[in-house]
Amino acid sequence: MNIRPSKHLNRRQFLAAATAAPVYAQSKKSAQGKKGEPAAARPNILLILADDLPAWALGCYGNKEIRTPNIDLLARGGTRFQNSFVCTPICSPSRATLFTGRTPMQHGIHDFLSANPIEKPPQGQKEPPASFANEVMISDLLAAAGYQCGYVGKWHMGDNAKPGHGYSYTYTTLTGAYQNPEMALNGVTRKETGYKTELMTNRAVEFLDKQSGAAPFFLTIGYSNPHVPYEGHPQRYYDMYKNTSFNTFGWEPAAPNALREKEYLKDIVGNNRKHAASVTALDDQIPVLLKKLNDKKLRDNTLIILTGDNGFLLGRHGLWSKGHASDPINMYEESVQVPMIWNWLGKVPPESVRPEMVSFYDMMPTLCEAAGVEPPSRNLCGRSYLNVVTNKLGRKEVWRNLVFAHFRNTQMVRDARYKVVIRNEGAGPNELFDLKDDPREKVNQYDNPGYVNVRDALTRELENWRKKHA
Repeated sequence: MNIRPSKHLNRRQFLAAATAAPVYAQSKKSAQGKKGEPAAARPNILLILADDLPAWALGCYGNKEIRTPNIDLLARGGTRFQNSFVCTPICSPSRATLFTGRTPMQHGIHDFLSANPIEKPPQGQKEPPASFANEVMISDLLAAAGYQCGYVGKWHMGDNAKPGHGYSYTYTTLTGAYQNPEMALNGVTRKETGYKTELMTNRAVEFLDKQSGAAPFFLTIGYSNPHVPYEGHPQRYYDMYKNTSFNTFGWEPAAPNALREKEYLKDIVGNNRKHAASVTALDDQIPVLLKKLNDKKLRDNTLIILTGDNGFLLGRHGLWSKGHASDPINMYEESVQVPMIWNWLGKVPPESVRPEMVSFYDMMPTLCEAAGVEPPSRNLCGRSYLNVVTNKLGRKEVWRNLVFAHFRNTQMVRDARYKVVIRNEGAGPNELFDLKDDPREKVNQYDNPGYVNVRDALTRELENWRKKHA
C-alpha cells in the first residue's frame, strides 16, 4: 500500500507531537530491567538509520534546496548535534561500529561487504571474519534486559536474511531495487510488490502495533534511501525537483582522482535531483511512524534517533560518493559527518543544538546508559554522551572534542579546529586542514612549518588511539 503522510499529520500536528510535554505512567506490574527498573521507566528506542545521508543534505543542517520538513521538525522538537562523525565513511564497517561500539580494527569489517570486491584499488570485502559472529551488539544487551527488538531494512553486516543478535522481528533487504524488492520476513524470503521504502515503514508499523507497553522496545529502521539506484521512487518526488539547480551545493567538475560512482558526475544537477527526491521520500516516512507511536500511546516514553551510516559528496570536491569516491580514500567533512538528531520528550531539550563532537563508536555506551544496562566488558573506545544530549553535563565535566576515523589504509583525527589524515602503505599524501580558515578543505597544510606542532600533537593522539583500540 502507498503511504501518504499528509493524510496522517499536518505540519502543526506534527510539531505538536514532536514537542508535547510527556506523561510518564509507571506500573508496579511492569517487567524488571537489568538494574531493577520497571519497564515503563526505561525508554523505548526507535533508531532511524538512513543509507548515504550526509548531514549537509538536510534543511536543519543548512541545506536550502533539499526539502526535509519532517526531519527538520523532528530536530526542532529535540536536540541536533552539529558535529557527529562516523568511524568509517562506508556502510558495512560504519554500521558494525554503530551497533558494537568497536572500531574496524576490532570487529574486522573494514569495507562494504560484496561478493566481488575490487582489490586494486581496494574496494569491498567478501564477508565478515568468523570472529564477527561473537561481537556483542546493543540489541543483544537490550534483548537480555527485556527489550523487544526489531530490525527493518538494510543490514549489510553478514547474513542479511537472519541478523540474529536478539532481534525477534526482522524484515530485511535482499536486493537493491526500490520497486518490487526481494525481502526477508523473519528469515523467509518474499518477493514484494510496491515501493521498498513504504514497505519498510509498513513493517515497522506492524512491529509497533504489537507493542503493548508492558516491555520496552528497540526498533531499528535501516532505510535504503538515498542510496543508489536513484530510479524507482514515486514520480511525485522527482517532480518536486525538476527545476532545481542546486546552485548552493558548491559542486565542482569531476576531479582527476574521482573513483567510485564517478559516472554520476557526468550529470551532477540531474543526479542531484534524483538524490534529493530520494531524501524527501525518506522524510515523508517520519509522520507515519510518529502517528503510530501516538496512536499506541507509546510516544511519551520513546527515544527517537535519526542518523545516516556515512556522509556523501554529491559533487563537492569533484567527487560523488563517500570514502571510496576518490583514489586515495578521502576523509572529507562531507564523507564523515552525518546527522545526529535525538528527540525524547521531557528528557532532551527541544530546539537545542550541541556543538560537542561525537562519533558512531559513542552510540553503544550512550544507549546502554539511557536504557540502564551495562555495556560489554570489551575494549570500547567510545564514551556516553547522555549527559551532553540531556543538557546535564556538570560544570566540572569537560567534554574533549576529539574524534578518530579508520578506513583500511587511511586514518583521521579531528579536533574542534584541525584535521589530520594519515595514509599508510604509500596510499597517498598525508593531509592537515585548518577547518576554521579553510572549511572546504582546499589547502593542505601538512608540510607547512607553521602547523608542525598541531600536526605532531594530533598524530600522536591518532597513534595512541590505534594502539589502544586495534
